[in-house]
Amino acid sequence: MYDIDNLLKSVKRVHFIGIGGSGMCPLAEILISEGYKISGSDNNESDNLVKLRSLGVPVHMGQRAENIEGAEMIVYTAALLPDNPELVAAKESGIPTFERSKLFGAISRLYPDCIGVCGTHGKTTVTSMLTQIYITCGKDPSAVIGGTLPLIGSHGRVGKSDTLICEACEFVDTFLDLSPDTAVILNIDEDHLDYFKTLDNLILSFHKFASMATKAVIYNGDDANTLKAVKDCGEKDKITFGFEKTNDFYPENITMTRGAFPKFTAMHKGEVLGEVQLGVPGTHNVLNALAAIAVSVYGGIEAKEAIKAIEQFRGAGRRFEFLAEKKGITIADDYAHHPAELKVTLEAAMAMDFNEVWAVFQPFTYSRTYTLMDDFAEVLKIPQHTVMTEIMGSRERNTYNVYTSQLAEKIPGSVWFNTFEEVADYVVSHAKPGDLVITLGCGDIYKAAKMMIKKLEEN
Repeated sequence: MYDIDNLLKSVKRVHFIGIGGSGMCPLAEILISEGYKISGSDNNESDNLVKLRSLGVPVHMGQRAENIEGAEMIVYTAALLPDNPELVAAKESGIPTFERSKLFGAISRLYPDCIGVCGTHGKTTVTSMLTQIYITCGKDPSAVIGGTLPLIGSHGRVGKSDTLICEACEFVDTFLDLSPDTAVILNIDEDHLDYFKTLDNLILSFHKFASMATKAVIYNGDDANTLKAVKDCGEKDKITFGFEKTNDFYPENITMTRGAFPKFTAMHKGEVLGEVQLGVPGTHNVLNALAAIAVSVYGGIEAKEAIKAIEQFRGAGRRFEFLAEKKGITIADDYAHHPAELKVTLEAAMAMDFNEVWAVFQPFTYSRTYTLMDDFAEVLKIPQHTVMTEIMGSRERNTYNVYTSQLAEKIPGSVWFNTFEEVADYVVSHAKPGDLVITLGCGDIYKAAKMMIKKLEEN
């Protein structure tokens, strides 16, 4: 068995299988900046691949055994199926081969101040907010983010300080490979039950993550599942945030500007930290902002400076990202793929000053769609129009015999199509000036948004 921490000191040529993924791309970027020679492969074209090619990375389209030639170390995404030909060849080659989380863990141990942001919802937004605050306040952090932060135009960056701000994902327990100094827990909701089986098992994994933190756990004091997770997690600083005044950090006087953009007074143990006007919509972002402010203050940043920086934040890529306005129709895109995420996103959309809202949803994984079918149906009734694609199976096979048509039957007036082309044609021909169209899902549904923009331009 190879020790990846030591191996990184000796190898120079690293190959990534599935390099375009949001979790893989920033790690590749960090290694590039550290002088490693990187190559990779992927099955789907994406903005990440365009970025990597611009950095000189050769990317093979399609995954084949010959792609690994010349590599001294191979890293692969957990989303691959076991019979992936490139993965099979890698494991048979004798070349040290690691799942992406192992490399991420090794990178986290290079930093004396690793801040790991976890939770079922909001990880990318809070990691992005934190990175924006730390950069703006001159802290020069390194970062690994699940979405693109417009401030840096990337999923990651390499700074010169001891701080690494990183998104810590619970999927198949990958966050347990990290070595956090500060653990941030935003919430815990039922998800990935194809792996965890029960909510109790999921909570236990978050407990392990909290227990690993060497300095502090900063967590949502209003969330019952999170409170279970942090119980008996060892001696360290414990700091809470939430809507209730029993938390260390909490909001007062919440109002909405332009229908959906929160304005509030940030409080810390009865003391006013400052007035906050957020540039991202939805009440849920009050909690995200409080989490980022709490971490920043704990890290030695003045609260007023943190607030000033967070007010400049306009969202991360694919997090209620406004893409264009064409022919009076606004096109936006969001990563929401769980009913709880869809709910807050669609409620925020409905609160804005649009005539009607079009939700264009791509279900992701058969297990999630099957398990949470009724919850998906309920939240997709929120907008005036719901348009869907067939389920993106990703790492799964459809052993559940579940299809989007079954979900559509539960949502009055909804429609679904097999291709993005059909989706884009339908929406463009039916949406009217003054409407908002928002694509939703963690797959490649953003491509449908781009198609709509192009069609509106051509028409």
